[in-house]
Formats: sequence, structure tokens, C-alpha cells
Amino acid sequence: GWKDAINTTIINFNNEKMQITWAARELFPNENVSFSYTFDEGKDKVWKPCPTYLLDQGYNSGCLFKTEGPTLGISIRNNNGSKELFSKKLKSDFYIKPNRPENVTFFWKENTVTVSCNKPKRAVKCLRLELQYKSTFDKGWQSRTSTCCSVGDQGFDPRKCYSFRVRLKRLVPYCNVVNYSSDWEAETFWMNGTLLDSCDDDIASQSNTVIVLSCSLAMLLMLLILLILLCKWQRLQKSVMPAIPDAKYIFADLINDHNGNFQEWLDKTDHIVLQTKLEYEEPESIIEAESQQEDEDRDKQGPLEKIFIFSGTAENSDLKAPQLACLIPASNNICSSAGFQILMNDDMYVTL
Repeated sequence: GWKDAINTTIINFNNEKMQITWAARELFPNENVSFSYTFDEGKDKVWKPCPTYLLDQGYNSGCLFKTEGPTLGISIRNNNGSKELFSKKLKSDFYIKPNRPENVTFFWKENTVTVSCNKPKRAVKCLRLELQYKSTFDKGWQSRTSTCCSVGDQGFDPRKCYSFRVRLKRLVPYCNVVNYSSDWEAETFWMNGTLLDSCDDDIASQSNTVIVLSCSLAMLLMLLILLILLCKWQRLQKSVMPAIPDAKYIFADLINDHNGNFQEWLDKTDHIVLQTKLEYEEPESIIEAESQQEDEDRDKQGPLEKIFIFSGTAENSDLKAPQLACLIPASNNICSSAGFQILMNDDMYVTL
């Protein structure tokens, strides 16, 4: 029973090489043991010495040899081989560790990625293809497993860079007693169906884009603030320090037209100003002046008692539908000749 209690690690590399290891310093601290193996059965067993030892600080801690059959017998003896310390019989097919996937291909269509590899020559039914991936925004790996030798998943964002890796696994417990998987195939980087050297380039490009956009927005904001401040400064400058007209534009005709004759230029300027004032004086101002004159005349005549307005047609006159107004003083019951006015339709008064 003591011989079967020794812990050993058994690995059959793709059913091509066997590796048996043990804890040499713990199990046999003061002795350098020997190892032998056989793939034969029955009475005709032929024990073969270990061709290649694995060492741990100078002590034999394992053996590496070629796989020659499904049934394996191992034996660990003392240094001279006279005493057996451990022996075991096992099925080498239950300890297979597959090789890495060969000829791995990626197919990216829209948001779906499919990964496939070449089928191994033996025990394909016992193998599963595992796919792991993560984007630049994921902290951990996401895993998908399918039968050998194709696996896929969907939901991939074409704007993100993804890391992919694949490996082959043996089914447990139907094919293996130990959960052995192959080493990971070399990690690859993909973005929207394009193979990249690294996702660091994508992160750097995103960072550069963010920096450029931030700087552009900052510059636009600064320009907007400067324009607002400039408008306010111009308004403040006009209110505090009004613009002084340039004399060269005001006296240009004095120099060009009058050869510096100030009196001649002054007379002409006054004449032009007076003429312009008379031509462009508004009719409302004239009417307002006449109204003020009439009010003064009424004040001289005294308070009015009654106002009569007569409508009719004036004989021998070109005026149409004139109105005759009779201003009757309070002290007189008849209209004097000085109290008659004709009110025209165009709001003009004619005194008779």
C-alpha cells in the first residue's frame, strides 16, 4: 500500500512522448532513485531504463520517454536497482495532453467571428476547441467552446480591437482522467476583420482623437470668449472715449476746391446748409408753426363762444368740397369778414 501512495504526475504529450515526474526531495531525500518502464503485458514484459532523466538539484525527479502503446507500467527503484520503491500500471491514453491547434484561421463577418483549425489525425471526438477573447475595454477573458474544429460567437463591435487566443481540450472523464488542455496558440489582435500587430495602436489612436477633439473644443471656446470680450470692450470704449472725427475728411473740400480760402469755403458751406434745411424741412413742422400762430391770434381775439362749419361748393373756384368755418366772437352775434376761413380737404386753411 505504501508503494501506491507515492504521488506522481503523468503526461502523455499528444500520444507521442510520456513524462513521469515525482517529488524527489520529499519522497527520497537521501537517495538518488532509478526509473524503468514497459509497454508490454503478460510474462514477456521487457523493462527499459529511463533514457532521459529530469533533475531537481542533482537528484532524479522525472523521466521522459517515447509513447509506445496504450498500457504503461512504471517502476521506481533504489540507486542500484535492487529494491523496488514504487510501481504502477496505467492507461497512457487517459493522460493525453493535445498539441496546439494548427493552421488557425479567423473569419469576421459583420458582428460574428468564426475561428477554425486543422483536424488532428487521432481522437478528434475527444477534443474541443476553446476560443477566448477580450476587447480593450474588457478586464477579463470571455470563453466559448465547441466541437473540433470550429468555434464562433457574435456581438463583436467593429469599432473595438479584440485579442483572440485558442486551444484544444480533452474531454473529462470520457477520454481523460486528468483535465489536460493544449498550450494557447499565439495571441492575435483583430479589428473589424483586419489583423493588427497590437491593440495598443488602437488605444493610442483613440487617445489621440480624444486629445485633438478636446484641444479643438477648448480653442473654439477661447475664441468665443475673446469675441465676446472684444465686443464688450469696443462698446465700453465708445461710451467712455467717443471717436474724434478726422479733420482731413471734414476740410477736404477746403483744400481741394477752395485752395485754402477759408472765407470762401465758409460762405459756400453756410449756403448749402441753409438750402438743404429749406428743401428738407418736414411739412409737419410748418403746420405746427401755423397752428401756434392761429392759437396766438385766437388769444388776441378773446374767447370763442360758437364755431359753425358750413359745407358747400364755392363758385368760380377750383377747390373741391371746401368747408367754410365761421368764428363768432362772444361779444358779437354776426360773423365779421376777419372771422372766416376756408378749410380744405388737404388740411390747409385760407383766411378771407
